[in-house]
Formats: sequence, structure tokens, C-alpha cells
Amino acid sequence: MAGETSWFSHYLDDRPREIGEYESFAELSDEGNQEVTIVSVESFLPDELLERIIAYLPIASIFRAQSVCKGGMALKWYGIELPCIQTSNWFIASSCGLVCFMDNESRSELYVCNPLTKIYKKLEEPPGLRFSDYSALAISANRNPDSYTITMVKSKQVPGNFVQWDVSVHIYGSQTTMWLSPVTEVLTGWRGGDESVICDGVLYFLIYSTGGGAPENRHGLLSYNLSARSSHGQLIRSFIPVPCALTCGRLMNLKEKLVMVGGIGKADRPDIIKGIGIWILNGKGWQEIARMPHKYFQGFGEFDDVFASSGIDDLIYIQSYGAPALLVFDMHLKHWRWSQKCPVTKRFPLQLFTGFCFEPRLEVNP
Repeated sequence: MAGETSWFSHYLDDRPREIGEYESFAELSDEGNQEVTIVSVESFLPDELLERIIAYLPIASIFRAQSVCKGGMALKWYGIELPCIQTSNWFIASSCGLVCFMDNESRSELYVCNPLTKIYKKLEEPPGLRFSDYSALAISANRNPDSYTITMVKSKQVPGNFVQWDVSVHIYGSQTTMWLSPVTEVLTGWRGGDESVICDGVLYFLIYSTGGGAPENRHGLLSYNLSARSSHGQLIRSFIPVPCALTCGRLMNLKEKLVMVGGIGKADRPDIIKGIGIWILNGKGWQEIARMPHKYFQGFGEFDDVFASSGIDDLIYIQSYGAPALLVFDMHLKHWRWSQKCPVTKRFPLQLFTGFCFEPRLEVNP
């Protein structure tokens, strides 16, 4: 979208500490096994001075320092630029330290990178229809062995038909450096969108009704097993209904479990949002985890029927496209709270904001 601002956060521990006797530890030097005392600078530098020093470090150095510092760092936000992005309209997905992004206009420029090391790789253009009406991008990275899988679900309306849509699944493997297109199917009454995620070797993506039907049937979920990669059978047979009438749905992988954050529509006006719910998929059924308390829902001010949401580990982040305020839900503690204030400010009325969760890792590269 024009005027869209993309950002993501790195939260570092800011527990207060007193300035007093500094800490030290001993280790053996290389020369004559002599014991050398090393002093931790964070134990005697004031927080304000330490923060100013950290602000001048490259982002990779900050995370290296965090891994060896006992105390906390005062820095909450750090800006990172993704390479090769020339417009503000991109599809973005991330997994285990890698970020995959694709130009939403041409949909022919596709990259994978580690934002910390700034190492990136341009991938070949995905096969199939170049100008699809909708595309859903997802990535899943493996830590052992180091490899990653990228999926793209393309959806295009059948010419001259308002209810039939061509839906195809395309898979890229880093070990083979090749694209496969195992599934192409014509859906009747449904189309794909831009929401997908990979969980435990299974690709999930939302589909949307092309007209008619009850309000609770405006959205649905399809799945495809990436391990089997079968070209037999129909995608529509994997259909899973959503738990209630939704204004929108956001999918995320939290510890290899599929979690959906959805806008709950009013009973008499299903296209008008009245609240936000969180569900986890167990088999073919949804288990409700939480609903946003009304005071937090009101805290966003004017909230659109669609919104942004992403998650990592036990944390889910929810935001309105019209403002940078972030609401956080802890899946483990079942606790809601507002995040630290984002330094990005709204510069003009129609400016939009979006974000994604990212796990900083220095050892992975595309």
C-alpha cells in the first residue's frame, strides 16, 4: 500500500541496576597461563552512558553483546533496513532469523536475507501465473540441517467466471534451489488471499467466499502437507471452517502450533468488528485461547475491520494499520499489555503501519 511504513522491534531487558562496586571475573591468558582479571563495563557505567554507546554499534554487535552481558541494556528499539526494497508495498515473511520478501507490484522480485548480517539472496521468479490476483507468501527455516522452504499460494479468477478461481501452490527448497508446483486446483465459491503460514511441515492458508452463504462461511482454512507433496486429491477436502463470523484472520506459527487472531463480527452486521479473539488449531477444531478485553479494544481508538497481527514464541502482537501502537498478549501468562512506545510517528493522515516478528540470529544465512 502506498505510504505504508514497515518496522519491527527488538526488546531488550531494561531491569534497573545500581551503580556500585563493579563485577569482574578471572580467566587464564594465553601467555604462561597467567590469571587475568576482566572487568565488565556495564557494571560501572551509568545506564544513560551505556545506552549512548550501544546506539553507535551495528545491530549485529548489539546482539553479540547481549549474549554475554549479565545486566540489561536500555535500548528498546533499533531501526533495520531490508536490502533491495525500493517501494513500501512488499509481502514479508520470517522464520528462524531469515526474512523473505517479495515485491507486491510486479511479484517477480523475491529475496531471502538475514537483516543482522545483511547477507541476502535473490531467488528465481516463482513459476505459474506472473500476475495473480492474490499471493500468499510463507517461509519455514530449519536449524538442523540449515535449510529453508518457501511457499507461495497464487489465486486468480477464471476469466468470465465470478465464482471460480485458479489456486496453485508453489514450493522452493534451499537445498535443491528449485521451485516445484505440485498442486493446481479450481475452487468454486472460494478464492485465495494473502494470508498463509507453515507449521510443523504443513502449509495453511485462508480462503475467502466469493459471494453468498452464511456469515460464518465467509472465511475458511485449507492445508497442504509439504512433506508428502502429493499432487493427488483436492485441496478443498482439507477445508476447516473458522470458529465464528470473522471480519479478518491472521495466521501465525507459535512453537509449531497454528494460531489465528481474528476480528469477531457483529451478529447482525458480520462485516462490522466488535472484538478480537485468539484461537489455536487442534486437529480439525479450534480452541479459543482468549478474547481482547474491551478496554484494550477501545484503547486503539477507531479500529478498522481488518488489522495487523503477528507472533513469536508465546507473544502475539496486534496493531491497527492506522497507528503504531502495539498490544501484546502472552499466551503462557494469559496477560494483555501495551508494548513500549514505538519511535515511529504518523506523518500524514493516510499513513499506514505494518510489522512482522523476527527472531535475531547471527549464524544463519540464505
